[in-house]
Amino acid sequence: MVSSYKEAGVDIEAGERFAQFISRIKSNAISSSLGGFAGGVEIDLSRYKNPMIFSCTDGVGTKLLVAKKLGIFDTIGIDLVAMSVNDLIVCGVSPISFLDYIACGKINQELLHSIIKGIVTGCEQAECELSGGETAEMPDLYKDDDFDLAGFAVGVGEKSLILPKKERINCGDVVLALASSGIHSNGLSLARKVLEGCEDKIWEMALTPTKIYVKELKKLFETNAIKAAAHITGGGLESNFARVMPTNLVANFSWDWHYHEIFDIIQKRGNVATSEMRKVFNMGIGVALVVAKEDVAIVNEVAAKNNFSLFQIGQIVTA
Repeated sequence: MVSSYKEAGVDIEAGERFAQFISRIKSNAISSSLGGFAGGVEIDLSRYKNPMIFSCTDGVGTKLLVAKKLGIFDTIGIDLVAMSVNDLIVCGVSPISFLDYIACGKINQELLHSIIKGIVTGCEQAECELSGGETAEMPDLYKDDDFDLAGFAVGVGEKSLILPKKERINCGDVVLALASSGIHSNGLSLARKVLEGCEDKIWEMALTPTKIYVKELKKLFETNAIKAAAHITGGGLESNFARVMPTNLVANFSWDWHYHEIFDIIQKRGNVATSEMRKVFNMGIGVALVVAKEDVAIVNEVAAKNNFSLFQIGQIVTA
């Protein structure tokens, strides 16, 4: 028999210590309302004629097991933020608020501190605020060293500027891309099995955090030249890009761009077919954009002025 919550495996005081640690982090990306029953962020609605609120949720998947294998936990929080805020920004929506959910078998302060620092870094990169979260200690559901993450993001966009603008997409338009930083957070169930036995430096490549594209896309959206944007996640380039296309048009991809060596390592080591690689992984593409041919120079100029680059990966053709 047990006579206390702590004897049952739940340490309330440990959870409170973690909450206090978060409250002491100095960052503009942490909401002043953090720690209440619900979190709030200020919204300047004077910028909008017809504001729309968008929300989304995602996790990190089995990339958590890569972090666990290496004992490196300070980047998966960035991944957690990235997976949701990238989904918002490709819709033409600016992220304003992020919340996290951490489930574990036993509260490990050092582990949780590393994770939350990554989450705050991700919010800083995404120009949004961490406005709340939940840490659930569930010893009967998870082993002591098991944990899982989920993230939730909210953003605001002007209704007339929401993407995609499918009615504006035409045959002959160009598909431009922002490069991925590596695997990001999809396809790790395959990658982990293929990479078994590899040295740590290869696993560290797989752990490289997902790039956050908020700042770059905000600059590009100012040109009004972006007709559609797709965040390339699970399902690969073709599947995700199809989500922003009208039914009568498709993209003809060149597949000739340079990408991170981790993809070659996975394909060669696992003897994975090229078609399977393209279906599972982002293959070097973080975000794909539709731009009219005559606007390519404009968006490339904006990218250069803001210290990032775009590259052409295809063209829009009749389905």
